[in-house]
Amino acid sequence: MRRGIQAVFVAALLFTFYYFSFGFFGKTAGTIVSIFSTLTVVSLGFMIFMENRNPSSTMAWILLLALMPVVGLFFYFLFGQNYFKRRKFDKKAEQDLKIFERLEEGGVRIHQDLSDFNPMQQQLLRLSQRLARTPISFSSETKILTNGKETFSTLLQELQKAKHHIHMEYYIYRADDIGTRIQRILIEKAKAGVHVRFMYDAWGSMQLPKSFLQEMSSAGVQVVAYGSSKAFFLSRVNYRNHRKIVVVDGNVGFIGGLNVGDEYLSRNSAYGFWRDTHMSVKGEAVRTLQIIFLQDWHYMTGEKVLEAEYLSPLLAEQNGGAVQIIPSGPDNDRRTLKNIFFSMITSAQKSVWLATPYFIPDDDILTSLRVAAMSGLDVRILFPAKPDKWLPFLASHSYFPALLDVGVQIYEYEKGFLHSKLLIIDGEVATIGTANMDMRSFHLNFEVNALLVQTDSVQRIVSDFERDLKSTKQIVPDTFMKKKIVERFLESLARLMSPLL
Repeated sequence: MRRGIQAVFVAALLFTFYYFSFGFFGKTAGTIVSIFSTLTVVSLGFMIFMENRNPSSTMAWILLLALMPVVGLFFYFLFGQNYFKRRKFDKKAEQDLKIFERLEEGGVRIHQDLSDFNPMQQQLLRLSQRLARTPISFSSETKILTNGKETFSTLLQELQKAKHHIHMEYYIYRADDIGTRIQRILIEKAKAGVHVRFMYDAWGSMQLPKSFLQEMSSAGVQVVAYGSSKAFFLSRVNYRNHRKIVVVDGNVGFIGGLNVGDEYLSRNSAYGFWRDTHMSVKGEAVRTLQIIFLQDWHYMTGEKVLEAEYLSPLLAEQNGGAVQIIPSGPDNDRRTLKNIFFSMITSAQKSVWLATPYFIPDDDILTSLRVAAMSGLDVRILFPAKPDKWLPFLASHSYFPALLDVGVQIYEYEKGFLHSKLLIIDGEVATIGTANMDMRSFHLNFEVNALLVQTDSVQRIVSDFERDLKSTKQIVPDTFMKKKIVERFLESLARLMSPLL
C-alpha cells in the first residue's frame, strides 16, 4: 500500500512539474506527464467512488480532483485516504472491545432497572450502551465546572492530592502560565513516587517546546505524543486525538471542552472572555474514563496497565441519574457520538438546545434539527459571534438559512468566544465533552463525551445555557438572508470544502 501512496505522490509532483515547466521539456514530455497525471486523477476518483463514502464527501472529492487536479491530489494525499485508518485503527478497536467485554464478564457492568426513566430515555440508554459498548453507571457523581477558573482551580486541587497515579491526555497543551503550573505539580508528584503518565496530541500541541517535555521526562514523568507532527505528508495527520482526560488515583476524573492554555482562562486578548464547560467525575464512571486513557496509552506505547489498583474507584452514592462515558473515533465505524446525537434530537419531546463553536453537520443531523423545529419543538443553537478559525466559521454560517427557514432559533454569543460543546434534550438529558457538532468530530477525531440522564449536572447545564443566552444576539432571518454576495460566496465555498475532511 505504501508503494501506491508513493506513486500518487510522484504523480502529483510530476503533474505539478508539468504545469510549471511544460515549455522547458517540450510538448512530447509535457503530454506524457499530462496523460499520466490524468490517469492518476481518474483512478483516484474511481477509488473514492468505490469506497462508498458519504455522497456529499464523494462528490466533493471528485469535483475537486476534476477542477483542480494538482490541489486535489495534494489534499487527497494529505487528508483523503482511508488506508491508515483501516490498517491501524481496526486493531485498536478490536483490543478496546475485548477489554470492555472482559470487564463486563467480570461483573463490572451490572444490569440495572431502567424503570425510573421514561421510554425515550430508556431507548436512548440502550442505544448508547450498544453503540459505545461502555457501561452505564448509576453510582457516579458529576459536577459541572463552568469556565477556566473553576475548572483549573478544581483540577489543581485534585492533582495536589494524588498519591498513586496521575493520567493526563490533552489535544492542546501549552507551555504558558497554567501549563507550567500543572507541569510543576506533575514533576513534584513524579519525584515523590507517583506514577505520572502524560499524553498530548502531536498535531494539536506541535508548538510545545521539547525542553518543556524533557524537563518532565527527566523528573520521571512518562511523556508520550499521540501521532507525529512530522508526518505532515501522511494521512495519519488527519486523525487527531481531540480528547481531554485526566484521572487521579482512579477515583476522580475530568472531561470536557477545555484544553490547557492561558486562553482558556480568558487571558488571551485575541479571544477575550473564553466561555467553556468542563466536568469532574467521581465513582464508577471514572473506571471507563480510565480505560479509555489506558487503551490510548497502550496503543502508543505497547504498555498494558489494567491492574485492579487502576480500575477500582471508590463508588459514589446512587443518585438516581445515569452517567455513561462514551468514546468515539475513526476506529469505530458505528459513528458512535454522531448517532447518539441523532437519536437524542429525534427523540426529543419538548426542546433541543445546542451549544457548539463549530457547526458543520452532515445531512442526518441537519435534517433531524429541521424536523424537530417543524414539529413545534423549541430548537435553539448557541454559536460564537466571532471566530477562532475562519474556514469552519464561514462553513457553519452556510447551514443557518436552512434552519432559520423552519424556525430554529440561532443565537450568537457576544460576551467572548464560545467553546462549550453541549446538547440538551427536554431539560433532562444532556451530553458534554470534546465533540463538536461537525464532521471532523463525527468521522475523524478521537473524542470522548459523557451522557447524563436525570442527574443534578443536567440542571446546572440548563441554567448555564439560559444564562449564556443573556449574552447573545439572536440572528434575524430577514437580515441574515440579505448578506452581500461576496459573503455568501465565501460561505458556500467553505461549505463545499467541509465534506473533504
